[in-house]
Amino acid sequence: MRLDLSADDVLTTTRAVRKRLDLDRPVEREVVMECLDIALQAPTGSNRQGWQWVFVTDDAKKRELRDIYKENFDAYRDAPKPSFDDGDPRAERMDKVVDSATHLAENFHRVPVLMIPCLEGKPEGGPTGTGISASFWGSLLPAVWSFMLALRERSMGSAWTTLHLVNGGEERAAELLGIPFDRYSQAGLFPIAYTEGTDFQLASRLPAADLAHWDEW
Repeated sequence: MRLDLSADDVLTTTRAVRKRLDLDRPVEREVVMECLDIALQAPTGSNRQGWQWVFVTDDAKKRELRDIYKENFDAYRDAPKPSFDDGDPRAERMDKVVDSATHLAENFHRVPVLMIPCLEGKPEGGPTGTGISASFWGSLLPAVWSFMLALRERSMGSAWTTLHLVNGGEERAAELLGIPFDRYSQAGLFPIAYTEGTDFQLASRLPAADLAHWDEW
């Protein structure tokens, strides 16, 4: 079902969806590919378009990806959390975020479709410094975000997760799915599902005036 949303609506109500993913409703391949066609219109450095997109629907492979993710998630969940001042909206949401993330970690294998976007090359393969990393990922991240926006418009949701990439998990996932590990970098593991309800609201954020700097810090 296509939602009647303006561009501003889509941009301001595309949430990281975890607990409200419908784990029982099938996701049609043609709808996923429609979203991908939209995503491929995103800008990419030097117009290289060095991206590849791996979609996983096989139950055994989804379960193994869940296991890789959850091993790292369990360690992350028990690590110290960032501290915020009283009244900071990030502090008020922390317990709910942890609960939502735990739900996804335990149910990743039940999500209808999992996606791993890949980009040719390695960010550490060029000159040192943060510039090369920003340039590298800047050739993929706009397309991934466009994909998530297209999902939202079609009553679906996702969440950007990266925990499967650490502690050797990226290489294990590459071996499982046949991704050429020496040539391609993975950007995350994304659940794709229809959402339970479509009434997502604006999130609580810090005021823009507190974050903007004009002409100097």
